[in-house]
Amino acid sequence: MTHRNLTEATWRETRAAAGDAIAVLPIGSQEQHAGHLPMGTDTMLADAVVGRALDLLAEEAGPDTPVPDLVRLPTLPYGHSPHHLFAAALTLSAPVLGTVLDELLDSLAECGYGRVLVVNGHGGNDEIVRLAVKRFALRAEVTAATCSYWTLLDTVETEEATVEDAAGAASNGSDAAVAPCGAGDRAGLVPGHAGWFETSLMLAAHPELVRAERPAQPPVEPPPLFDKPPYPGLTVERHGEWERVGGATDDAAGADARDGARLLDRCARGLARALLAFDAATRPTA
Repeated sequence: MTHRNLTEATWRETRAAAGDAIAVLPIGSQEQHAGHLPMGTDTMLADAVVGRALDLLAEEAGPDTPVPDLVRLPTLPYGHSPHHLFAAALTLSAPVLGTVLDELLDSLAECGYGRVLVVNGHGGNDEIVRLAVKRFALRAEVTAATCSYWTLLDTVETEEATVEDAAGAASNGSDAAVAPCGAGDRAGLVPGHAGWFETSLMLAAHPELVRAERPAQPPVEPPPLFDKPPYPGLTVERHGEWERVGGATDDAAGADARDGARLLDRCARGLARALLAFDAATRPTA
């Protein structure tokens, strides 16, 4: 396994890796996260999950465990966040973000990359990133994928289990322990916004950036429809609701660094498993 950071590679190294490697592009945002988390929370968490996943793959690499070559791109720090402008955000419109992604992905194709995975860290980017990946595969001879890191369910329950074990369980259709990122009975809070999940992750990844004061957030009535739609399967947006709830979906007072470390590891293991599966399904053949 070769793992390169694009920023640190020469142009010749970048071109030489293109034939076999998977290019990994994380994307986040700069936006309000209640009063206790930094603006770059989504960017930093996407970066942390990708970094941990690549470390796990490097640990697993060996003669009996084929691990793909990877080229890690710099994390794109801006996303689509107009719903947080009531407080503060640096946001790109949906068409502009789509164009930015189009041009970055097209550049990768021009440099010879045929496999790309975009790892999203912000819910507001989701539809835009998925559409960009679909458009990319229509206009270029590539195989592209995307995911939001919290959606990759890690099926490995024990700390001793390897990433390769998880990939095997997934390929065999195992449904053991499929709680999102090990969230257990708090799965309904994943990912949320500036609540228990993100705050726990930040306490593990960047504790120095989490403000000490995290006042308890009582339930808001009526609950916001973007977070709790009135019927399963509906996506509902109502004007002014993000401001009404203060930009947070749930109470962060119970967030804990130990929970965050476990969640970060489980999300990273899910991403590592996804990378192995993507590689196995798309590996170039001679």
